[in-house]
Amino acid sequence: MANLVYSNLEEVGRCISEAAPRHYILKIMSFSLLAKTGIDKYESGEFEAGGYKWKLVLYPHGNKSRNVKEHLSLYLVFADVASLIRLDSEVHAVFRFFLLDQTKDNYLVVHDATGKERPFHRSMHQWGFDQLIPIRSFNDVGNGYLLDDSCVFGAEVFVTKEMTSGKGECLSMIKDALSSKHVWKIENFSNLDSEYKESQQFFAANHKWKIHLFPRGRRHGLGTHISMYLALADSATLLDGSKIFAEFTLRILNQQQSRHIAGKVSHWFSSSSQESGWEKFVSLAYFYHASSGCLVKDICMVEAEVTVHAVSNTL
Repeated sequence: MANLVYSNLEEVGRCISEAAPRHYILKIMSFSLLAKTGIDKYESGEFEAGGYKWKLVLYPHGNKSRNVKEHLSLYLVFADVASLIRLDSEVHAVFRFFLLDQTKDNYLVVHDATGKERPFHRSMHQWGFDQLIPIRSFNDVGNGYLLDDSCVFGAEVFVTKEMTSGKGECLSMIKDALSSKHVWKIENFSNLDSEYKESQQFFAANHKWKIHLFPRGRRHGLGTHISMYLALADSATLLDGSKIFAEFTLRILNQQQSRHIAGKVSHWFSSSSQESGWEKFVSLAYFYHASSGCLVKDICMVEAEVTVHAVSNTL
């Protein structure tokens, strides 16, 4: 387990209990061999309490990363950290550690003396005691904690509160928004044999866009009209819930006069709504008529003008 973040409970309370721990028992045989084999930290298996999975992390000779000396260190770890991060949630719990007195058959219980519930979240998923018990006291046979080189630890965990961050978004309006133009030259137009053709990508307000043109129409314009759309080319990079409000104009330029065929509309672009435009942008009959100026020497000139007015991102 890498990059662990520990929080020490400094106000330590201790009491004696006849009852065994409810949630987990960790029994260690040949305890002295931990040091001889270089095991400075032992991580238990997962156990469930309060509907969540947990682990114990024991430092039999003290947590050296926190400069602990002459004490055992023991921590409770939230095992499924990925779910805390994914859901941006927080779980509060009260917990107690147990150490069996094998002579008297009861338990030393170590707990937070303040009785406070402790939060487990993405940046703090472990709580415990740097100084659970002095090693000298632990090794003292008279205390009964370590007999025949074996010992028993335990834990109880009580979840008291669960919180998940609510959803939110930040809408940023763009003052004095600038428009960006892109001109697309389509040659050999009458010989286009694909269902649709798309332009090269171009930038507007730090986002990539492209034009989709269907030379024989699409949906309700199929066979009668040219269909044309503006598409957000980098929609895959948007976070879930993010969207872009753009005003745009698509034009088929009249190459003989200045009477262009144009459509203007506004749209919220997102990963689930990546394009906007017209199924019936211009009729094929008008487009191919020599007087329309749309097709000269089998060349069609298309222009897009895009102005981004707002961006909304999830919090």
